[in-house]
Amino acid sequence: MNDFLQGKPQPAIELFNHLVSSFDEIGPVSLHPAKTMIGIAATKKFAYVIQFGKNFIDLVIPFKQRYDDNLCFHKIKPVPGSDDVNHHVRIYSKDDINEEVRGFLKMAYDNNA
Repeated sequence: MNDFLQGKPQPAIELFNHLVSSFDEIGPVSLHPAKTMIGIAATKKFAYVIQFGKNFIDLVIPFKQRYDDNLCFHKIKPVPGSDDVNHHVRIYSKDDINEEVRGFLKMAYDNNA
């Protein structure tokens, strides 16, 4: 994991660590770094950090249905060739992982635990 995070902006690394801590409060997770993203898994991958910006991280959570009635997802797009719908949230501060976001994190975790 350290190799993946090397060279990433410190504010984004701190947000990532806070996100992982938020998942740990829900249940045990494992991290799966790839070339361009980090998968987060319980029994299987259920969320992905797809971008480390200068002062933010982008998280994608695939669900089997759309959750349009929310304040946290800035983009909701179907995955071509799949029945998944990606829900995108951009995290700028630790406070962005609020009760609403935690609810969706728990839902994603529970669907894959």
